[in-house]
Amino acid sequence: MEIRESAENYLETILMLNRERGSVRSVDIATKLGFSKPSVSVAMKNLRENGYVLTDPDGVITLTGKGLEVAEKMYRRHVVLTKGLTRLGVPPEIAEEDACRIEHIISEETFEAISSHFKE
Repeated sequence: MEIRESAENYLETILMLNRERGSVRSVDIATKLGFSKPSVSVAMKNLRENGYVLTDPDGVITLTGKGLEVAEKMYRRHVVLTKGLTRLGVPPEIAEEDACRIEHIISEETFEAISSHFKE
């Protein structure tokens, strides 16, 4: 099953919030992404049904192994691309935004070539 860009963004956000806070709830995701709580709730339901996240009775969201794999891949791409663009002279804010878009569309081969070039 191919995962959509929006799902990749949610999974990456869960990973980042978990690293920052230790636990993640839908409200944290909504705040971070600027989305409505109902939109996040629908997304979490879809991610749960597809085996990417688990939600405990207290509403704490955790990544499954499958979800963690996607999240870490996207996070690595984001970091490498942001650093690479910044090294090329792109202002940090623009590099961050562009990396967020690029990370979803480039092939694994292209990403690895970029990563090798910047020795990440």
